[in-house]
Formats: sequence, structure tokens, C-alpha cells
Amino acid sequence: MEYVLTAHALCKQYGHFKALDNFSIHVPKGAIYGFVGKNGAGKTTFIRLVCGLQYAASGDYTLYGVGSGSKGIETARKRMGAIVENPSIYMDMSAEENLKAQYRVLGLPSMTDIPELLGLVGLENTGKKKAKNFSLGMRQRLGIAIALAGNPDFLILDEPVNGLDPQGIIEIRELILKLNRERRITVLISSHILDELSRLATHYGFIDSGRMVKEITREELDAACRKCFRLEVSDSRTLARVLDEQRLEYTILSDTRADIFDRIQITELTLALAAQGCSILSIREKDESLESYYMNLIASGQREPQAGKGKEESK
Repeated sequence: MEYVLTAHALCKQYGHFKALDNFSIHVPKGAIYGFVGKNGAGKTTFIRLVCGLQYAASGDYTLYGVGSGSKGIETARKRMGAIVENPSIYMDMSAEENLKAQYRVLGLPSMTDIPELLGLVGLENTGKKKAKNFSLGMRQRLGIAIALAGNPDFLILDEPVNGLDPQGIIEIRELILKLNRERRITVLISSHILDELSRLATHYGFIDSGRMVKEITREELDAACRKCFRLEVSDSRTLARVLDEQRLEYTILSDTRADIFDRIQITELTLALAAQGCSILSIREKDESLESYYMNLIASGQREPQAGKGKEESK
């Protein structure tokens, strides 16, 4: 797999506080990567390192295959756009004037594509209206337009929907999806609004206390969070035989636990198990969200089992 951004054993410390502690990450090309962690987990510190705003104490990262200590890292960063914490906007300027200022900073020779960029983010009709009179959602979209100056193919967004109303959140979501699908821009989104992130991300990285706890694809997360019935039984091997006979989809989690992903007839299953000397100790419906998955992952510090069909994953 081709990665736009990777990191290995990154460490960053402020006094006695470890903001990043042997941190690693792998952002695939073409992904919308959801970077998940509570406030203070290390998300913004890592983003600032990648943008060259701070430097690591040890470890390294690569951007488009270029190492952080290489001379070519500044050139690699030119292929990247970013919003770190808050959009860099001149409040007394219009949207067009803000973009012209950014083009000058980047040394871009032509500004002919500015109208197209304003149209892309839905600000083509703002005219001479100053940014200080924009809504928060409009400012966020202007910030994204500024980050897109220079036509980058990797975009880093730090809490892009924080503080937005529902309409503003929808507008930012649709813009990110459009950039990813139509322009093939890889996006890394740092966010604590997990419900919204679950509508966007193709990959996830869960960070806690400066360490990457787990990286997972959307398909793997969907499998882990599927609605199912979780059973506690006296013998999961006997349960597996019975479920195979009934042609039900399941995952064996341990010697006594299993998840069943099909509708079940509890009486029929109970009798079939009893006939083979196995008892059901408990049964409950399980429907996990991204938020609950994250909370359980952080609490346990362990990898969750992956779902399969008719397979024992833990023995």
C-alpha cells in the first residue's frame, strides 16, 4: 500500500509532559483518515510537527516518502495544505483578497484559478464582503480554500467542524467528500466529533496519551461495530457446531463468548445446545457506535477481535 504520511517512534515532550510517546501512523494515499483522540492526546502536536511548526525530540516521519530530516522535506510540504487549530484568515479582507494574499505568500505566478477555487468552496458570491462578517462555516470554508492554494494533493484539517451549526457541518462534510472523490485529495481529519467523522472516514487512527492505540479501516470498524447478539455460554466450541448446523454467521471471541450476526430463535438455539450439554449463561444485543468503540478501546488498551464467518478467531 502507498502511504502519503507515515511516522515511526516520534517523541515530543514539554517539560515532564510527553505529548507524543513513540508515536506511529500510516495514512494511505487517497484516504480520508480520521485522527481520533481526546483533547491533549497529541493530535495537534503531531500535526504541527508535520507542518514544520515544531520539531520532534526523536523519531521521524515521512511525507510522500521523504524523511523529516531530509533536505527535500520542504519541497514535499508544498504538496500539502493544512488548517492547524484555526483558519489563517485576514478578517478585514474579502474571500478573494485572502486568497490573493496566500498566492503571494506561496509565490504562485498566476491567480486565474481563484474564481474556480471560490466556487469550489461555495464562496463565489461573497464579493467584497469582509471575512469578519462571514458566518463561522463560511470562515471554515475560506480556510479550506486557502489551504488548497497551490493545488495540494494532501489536506490536513484540525477540528474542521468544531463549533459549527448543523448546516455548517453538512457543508464542510460535503466539501471534504467532494475534494476526496473528485480531486483525489488525501485528507487527514483530527476531530472529537465522532458521529460526524464516521460519515466521512475511510481509515481511523486512535491516539491516547501520545501513543497510537490502533489503526483500522472503515470496513474493519464496521465489522467490529456490527449489530449482533453477544452470548455467554458454557462451551463456545459446542456453540460453534450448533451455529454451523443452523447456518448462522458468528464470531467466537473466547472459550465462553461469541457474537451472532443473524436473527436467532432463542428457544430453538437453547434446546439445540442443551441437547449437546451446553448452556446459555447470558445473551444481550450489541450495537456499538464509533464513540463507544473508541471508549472501550482506550479503556482496555487492547485490540478488538475482527469478525469472520463461521470461524473461531480465539482458541
